[in-house]
Amino acid sequence: MTGGPAISGVLESAVYVDDLDAAEAFYGTLLGLERITRVDGRHVFFRCGDGVVLAFVAEATRLPPSPGGLPVPTHGATGAGHICFAMSAEDLSRMRERLSDAEIEVEADFNWPNGARSIYVRDPGGNSVEFAEPRLWNTA
Repeated sequence: MTGGPAISGVLESAVYVDDLDAAEAFYGTLLGLERITRVDGRHVFFRCGDGVVLAFVAEATRLPPSPGGLPVPTHGATGAGHICFAMSAEDLSRMRERLSDAEIEVEADFNWPNGARSIYVRDPGGNSVEFAEPRLWNTA
């Protein structure tokens, strides 16, 4: 859309999980993301660079806001989602070792036609989690 308002990036991305403790162990402890906040039974949020990863219990997000609460519309998803984290080639290799040490099964580890590497695993909620070199999306 030429001449329209400019979007500068993705501020937050959401995954939907069943177990907040398992999500916190995966995203916080294993991946090292800083926990911002947690509301038991509903969500745990993590800082990731300039963005935020939101881990929600889907059923809890389908409930309308309580009177006097923030007017966030209901949402939620069914089935596995996907999130991709950007990492340098060196950090991808170190992440592969960390995942192996934690006995996390790597579903795929390959180089795309443009040479960028991606590693795929599943989080405890079944979401597809990718770690990739940012050049994956370079078109030049």
